[in-house]
Amino acid sequence: MESEKKAHRVVVLALTGLLPFELGIPHRIFGRAKSPTGQPLYEILTCGLAPGPVRTDADFAIHVEHGPELLATADTVVVPASYALGPVHEEGRLTDELAAALAHIRPGTRLVSICTGGYVLAAAGFLDGRPATTHWASAEHFQRLFPAVRVDPDVLYTDDGDVLTSAGVAAGVDLCLHIVRRDHGAAVANEVARRTVVPPHREGGQAQFIARPMPEPQLATTTAARAWVLDRLHEPLRLTDLARQESMSVRTFTRRFREESGVSPGQWIVGRRVERARQLLEQTELPMEQVARDSGFGTAQSLRKHVQAALGVSPTAYRRTFRAVGGTGTLPAPDGPSVAAGPAH
Repeated sequence: MESEKKAHRVVVLALTGLLPFELGIPHRIFGRAKSPTGQPLYEILTCGLAPGPVRTDADFAIHVEHGPELLATADTVVVPASYALGPVHEEGRLTDELAAALAHIRPGTRLVSICTGGYVLAAAGFLDGRPATTHWASAEHFQRLFPAVRVDPDVLYTDDGDVLTSAGVAAGVDLCLHIVRRDHGAAVANEVARRTVVPPHREGGQAQFIARPMPEPQLATTTAARAWVLDRLHEPLRLTDLARQESMSVRTFTRRFREESGVSPGQWIVGRRVERARQLLEQTELPMEQVARDSGFGTAQSLRKHVQAALGVSPTAYRRTFRAVGGTGTLPAPDGPSVAAGPAH
């Protein structure tokens, strides 16, 4: 029974010089994830290299109850950003104390980094041969220091199954929501996002940072067109119809849409249709042909193609995972590396 299920344990490693905001992200996002009966789905604990005070980059320290031995009990380990990593950041090597702490992590534990926390995973060798990202301002240095890592500076986060990394600050929120969505489905993740008052899902191909001014406030946006689309995902949608909602030419609309969302109109629509399909697969028993029609993919074959590309599993496997346990479960890791990107804050 669900009441007997053990919550997934997330252990956050607090290092000297940590950023308080990013330290709090796992507690805020995972701590809000609940089952349909209100059961917490995650247990979130914090440890340091030793119990006691840990200096932050602000004018205060935090007191950590647990030492590194707690890492041995984790199902997921999260390493938030720190601005005082010393030889990890400068030379790409772990201190003896940090190496001893990371040695407590059991094989098969899921590893997550936020922003420059990725330096710790890379210095420990966990990112060798894998895709990874970090804050855009550190990406070039990160790649030079760790040439075996496949660094992508233009994404919000990377998901390589058991190792996930994010860019800076708000991208950590996106990554944690992505993990909740992967573990327990879109409905749970969306509820966490609503309670946290953040977008439920950011994706796309825009770089983390674009050196150009923000659009002037008086300029027309594409908000109305996007709202119009969301009411018509099940219908054929033409670019000319979207542009007409904003009284723009197709060329102007397409350029403005990409500036504001980070992706093309077509990519954005596919993403919304995948989210709609996920909700239908999780919450209904509709046949695949009907799910395909209601989400705008038209055919079961098209539905399978897009869901497989986005989630790494077939629609049938996705439904089986979440319907079998009353709406929550753990989605298998994608078949291959995946990334999600979008405008970073």
